[in-house]
Amino acid sequence: MTPEAAVFGVATGFDNSPVVEADGPTTVTLSSVGPEHVSWGWRSRLPVGKLVVLDGDPAVGKSTLAVCLAAHYSTGDPWPDGADCPPGDVLILSAEDGIADTIRPRLDASGGDASRVHCLTEIRFTDQGKSRTRPVTLADMEAIEQAVRRHAVRLVIVDVLMAYLPGKVDSHRDQDIRTVLSRLSDLAAATGCTILLLRHLNKAPGGNPLYRGGGSIGIVGAARSAFLVAMDPDDETRRILAPTKSNLAAMPEALAFRLEDSEEHGCARVVWEGNSPHSAADLLGRREDEDERTERDEATEWLIDYITDQGGKAQASEAIKAAGNDGIAKTTLHRARKKAGIESTKSGVRGGWTWQIALPRIPQESQDSRSRVLEPSESSESWGTTVEVEETRETGQDDRLTLPEQAASVAAWNGSLPSPDLDAIPNSKGPPPILKGDRG
Repeated sequence: MTPEAAVFGVATGFDNSPVVEADGPTTVTLSSVGPEHVSWGWRSRLPVGKLVVLDGDPAVGKSTLAVCLAAHYSTGDPWPDGADCPPGDVLILSAEDGIADTIRPRLDASGGDASRVHCLTEIRFTDQGKSRTRPVTLADMEAIEQAVRRHAVRLVIVDVLMAYLPGKVDSHRDQDIRTVLSRLSDLAAATGCTILLLRHLNKAPGGNPLYRGGGSIGIVGAARSAFLVAMDPDDETRRILAPTKSNLAAMPEALAFRLEDSEEHGCARVVWEGNSPHSAADLLGRREDEDERTERDEATEWLIDYITDQGGKAQASEAIKAAGNDGIAKTTLHRARKKAGIESTKSGVRGGWTWQIALPRIPQESQDSRSRVLEPSESSESWGTTVEVEETRETGQDDRLTLPEQAASVAAWNGSLPSPDLDAIPNSKGPPPILKGDRG
């Protein structure tokens, strides 16, 4: 039976009643079930009678966006993509924002109808003849259902999910989470409301958005739709609402929006800006890549400078220790070493590891020049690597690179840094100069 049929008594013409025996399994034969279309609060995004997850980092605008959704429900104004919005009341469970100074101003700034939005703040109970109160948790399913039915609620917002889990529930334990969310799913189906669960992102690496929300994977597993709010990598003042999961419809387009100051209400409001080409995986991947690239580039510059100052080679243990003193993690330094083309060699069985800059092999790219590799007897023992010499037919002359120039150009060759400003690099003594070839 559809959520509407359950709430409003709509006849379907089919007997959906399960076969129930005194003891044993309960079964439902599909021939007795009438097929139904999914109903939507927002087509392809907010299904009626289902759980929906909204993930995002703190301060990215999840709560402001959730109140914007509440405003649409409260007035029935069309959604930003033009889809119809069936009007209805909204129930908000907010553990992080004040009602008077945050939620109400945000709703007013979004043009919502405050008479149709309700906040569930506490549970009253009688203890030894005295009336007492306690915080709400998702263990209070009967009280939540009472509030939903009392106001004929069509949207429930839980902000944030982790704050409303019962005390003994481990948010990372799949069995615990599924027990809680199963009851919440039953509530949504029985009352015909959409339940929106907000979560912060975790710190796990990787760009798969399904694994980036806080807590067990069972949370997004129980949801029928899920979304990510993240900063637009092309515009730091814009946000993207990107789908991460859609079980009941084709994956909808990502939408862009900005948080615009509302001076009248003293808060921000959502201003929609249409579709965005960014996917959730793209948003997460770019953010992590940019963060890692920044750290790696800084570490690469540091390592090149350090080895250059050491005359072209350095003990790995000393480099790691010096980097640590400058706040560079060992793993970051190793990534920088590989990216910059720093070779690691071991001196004998009991000797330590030495890091030195490896030279790129210079390809032959035209008939106007030819290159040859020096034989071992011609190589510099102090430098400890094979060097290429380019002979130019037209001039017969060689351009020579100093040691610091070699270090910087190798990093540029490997793509980790922009081409260096050679004028800014001081001369340094080191092994025999390396002949400069065409770096491509």
